[in-house]
Amino acid sequence: MSTTPTVAPDLTQPVDIRQQDGTLVITINDPATRNAMGAGLFTQGKAALEAVAADDSIGAVILTGAGGTFCSGGDLRMLGALKTQPESTLEAAFDGFHGFIRALRAVPVPVIAAVEGNAAGAGFSMAVACDLLIAADDAKFSMAYIKVGLNPDGGASAFLSRGLPHQLVAEILFSGDAINASRLHQLGVVNRLVPAGAALPTALGLAGALARGPRHALSRCKTLVEQARQNTLPQQLDLEARLFGDAIRHDESSEGMRAFMEKRPPRFR
Repeated sequence: MSTTPTVAPDLTQPVDIRQQDGTLVITINDPATRNAMGAGLFTQGKAALEAVAADDSIGAVILTGAGGTFCSGGDLRMLGALKTQPESTLEAAFDGFHGFIRALRAVPVPVIAAVEGNAAGAGFSMAVACDLLIAADDAKFSMAYIKVGLNPDGGASAFLSRGLPHQLVAEILFSGDAINASRLHQLGVVNRLVPAGAALPTALGLAGALARGPRHALSRCKTLVEQARQNTLPQQLDLEARLFGDAIRHDESSEGMRAFMEKRPPRFR
């Protein structure tokens, strides 16, 4: 008896990447799947993020979704097909997703998530991987993995545990139930709560302000925030001193201090 071989899932997916007023905007653009994640985002998005390091014209990054939703997470049909694939295929899928998460964390400028609609599963993971999170007041977030017998990925357990109590993270992961953006705002996970439809415009305004600021100083601040979670106090003090030494010798601080003395706005760009 012959059997039809299982075809490896197609992980390609539309993604729109553009630059606007000093901001790199990465938009998951597959409304038909409510912006399910895929390799189109991971490969193109990762490449665009890595290119930011050498492009001083970009001062901020926005990650968002098209069609009124952020990201519905992994496509269950794709995940089901992965069950029958060799281990190497699963490893490659994780390499793509987690490589994108690492790139979000490593890019030397602020990254803002602009969330409308739902951020489910890996969509929730990607949102909390960003430095700042702006959400519509009717947005919902869920770690729904448990409802299909899976555990979170994309660093969600790490990012949530850095800012929330153990019991609350356990509730989010154990139940898989949706959490309103307003509750996450009260808990400090969401930076700004805005009316529906205003997440991206608000993110663009914030990103524009950041992009006009001192890029290298912002990069140092991002490094300090990241390292503070794992450094001892002596290590963090040493890091602050070293980065301050770099900053005081940079043209940005010269312009900033000159502008302060001359009582005018600084011109960093």
